[in-house]
Amino acid sequence: MCGIAGLFDYMDSSTAESLGRELKGMTDALSHRGPDDSGAWNDADLPLFLGHRRLSIIDLSEAGHQPMLSASGRFVIVFNGEIYNFKDLAALLGKEGVRFRGHSDTEVLLAAIELWGLSKTLGQCTGMFAFALWDKKEKLLHLARDRIGKKPLYFGHHDRKFVFTSELKSLHALDGPKPEIDRNSLALFMQNNYVPSPWSIYKGIYKLPPGHSATFPINKTSAWAQEDFFENITPYWTVRDAAQNGVNNPLDVSIDEALEALQGTLSKAVSQRMIADVPLGAFLSGGIDSSLIVSLMAENSSLAAKTFSIGYKEKAYNEAQHAKKVAAHLGTDHTELYLRPDNALNVLGDLPQIYDEPFSDSSQIPTLFVSQLARQHVTVALSGDGGDELFYGYARYFEGDNLKNKASMIPAPFRKGAAACIQNIPTGAWRTIMGGRSGHRMHALADFLTLQYADQQYAFLMTHWKNAYALVNGAQERDRYFSAYDVTNTENFTHLMMLHDQLNYLPEDNLVKVDRASMAHSLEIRSPLLDHNVIELAWRIPMRLKYHDGEGKIILRRLLERYIPKELFDRPKQGFAVPVAEWLRGPLKDWGENLLNADRLREEGFLNAELVRERWDEHQNGTHDWHPRLWNVLMFQQWYEHWHK
Repeated sequence: MCGIAGLFDYMDSSTAESLGRELKGMTDALSHRGPDDSGAWNDADLPLFLGHRRLSIIDLSEAGHQPMLSASGRFVIVFNGEIYNFKDLAALLGKEGVRFRGHSDTEVLLAAIELWGLSKTLGQCTGMFAFALWDKKEKLLHLARDRIGKKPLYFGHHDRKFVFTSELKSLHALDGPKPEIDRNSLALFMQNNYVPSPWSIYKGIYKLPPGHSATFPINKTSAWAQEDFFENITPYWTVRDAAQNGVNNPLDVSIDEALEALQGTLSKAVSQRMIADVPLGAFLSGGIDSSLIVSLMAENSSLAAKTFSIGYKEKAYNEAQHAKKVAAHLGTDHTELYLRPDNALNVLGDLPQIYDEPFSDSSQIPTLFVSQLARQHVTVALSGDGGDELFYGYARYFEGDNLKNKASMIPAPFRKGAAACIQNIPTGAWRTIMGGRSGHRMHALADFLTLQYADQQYAFLMTHWKNAYALVNGAQERDRYFSAYDVTNTENFTHLMMLHDQLNYLPEDNLVKVDRASMAHSLEIRSPLLDHNVIELAWRIPMRLKYHDGEGKIILRRLLERYIPKELFDRPKQGFAVPVAEWLRGPLKDWGENLLNADRLREEGFLNAELVRERWDEHQNGTHDWHPRLWNVLMFQQWYEHWHK
């Protein structure tokens, strides 16, 4: 795992010395991603500079040093990530007469590109990666990112230069003005926990979408507008295509046959991800996904796996007790850490530096701590990321299906009227009539009834600040780049929700969270469930083997039963959550009060101070639980204070 950066002065207005200094600042800002080595390369004829920071995982020798030149000298690469099937590719290349000086996956990747071309090579690679490839002969700069978006890659304009980097913090090492905050992107962040691809929080800077490559001609007259960027970006694999193929070609098999197919595919993915020249372990929550991954690790190795988990004293959030039982059954070398509110307080000041774009999934905190814990013992850890999105694991899938079924009982012409009638009765009155949380649920149903399209209904379930354009001063609505609605044969609303999650929530939230938290501690995370072969197979597995009669992840549960007793994992899903609602009324209250001071909000000018204060006060007096919305605002406020004050 590594960090990459580069810049091209298309105005040719800087000296080679100053550009080299700027590049060093960019790569130094990524030292946590690659503490073991650094390197730089510049073109002799053009003001193009490539930089690299290395975390040594495979081939720890100098033969793995980057930037790396191809055997012919035509290509130069800076590469972040892992090619898990590089040994298979090396064997194929060897039959073509290719000889290697080392045994790194980067060298294999370069040799494949030289022999097969970039497009074919990307189709052959199984891995997680982001890289920049300079073609000296054709004067083309290629950027590429892995299929599901495990590794980040930003690119765009800054102060008359074209730049790319693994993390936005590199931009602050460049000469010239600070990058400008994009208010439209800020509104998207308030809606989603994250800024979705291809946008970033800064104007003129974009994310390369997962499964895409981009090609830019580099010469002394190069200068590209935004629309030119998008014209140069092309997909080589997409979740949308995998979903389309899966729903059009479902497996017609029994559950036993489906189990055999899944076990073989997932076991191979686990085995490939256990290849490393450094110590290896796994995250273990005690849930279905991580327990299955650790079970398959045990099956693929005679050595006891090292496993790590996080716990809380608050029982509603604590999974550590379950992880401990699973670890004991599988015979792992298990380590656990219990978090307290003061642990969160101590790490809050680090979040803007680690998540250098506004990011507000509060499980970022335990992810940081479990990464720190694991790094004390290993350099690589496997995780269970992807199981919920692929196999019907989230509560919102049940909630969405429930709302969809209730809405379908009301004829379409009468839905708006029914919604108005429901909303005319206050939530408190509904609570009196029906008990429990029925008031909020009835109003949620009313809102759902007014939505016409499945995309809108999914967004309703996922959005935090539904009035984000009233919250962010001066923001204008921007269309989402990825939509699931145009996939045919997805009348099943659950399919649409799962596809949306794989297009958006998974790469933009879950994988960002894990990448930044792990890389902050120079730890590499590998996720076997996100192998593209597993994803493609999952989309072909019939829904009846994922969800039936109120139970999700059916096929994963049945597979896990082959390794551990059902009673060790058969319980309601808890998630990797943090008791933020309680903490904001207690140990984090003063911290939040300072960041949400009304005068401060007005002076900064980004957010509607009155609306923020209203939500904060309602949360404090207990009339509403606004903690997801407030965490979004708090994370932006802290990020802004760190990077722009």
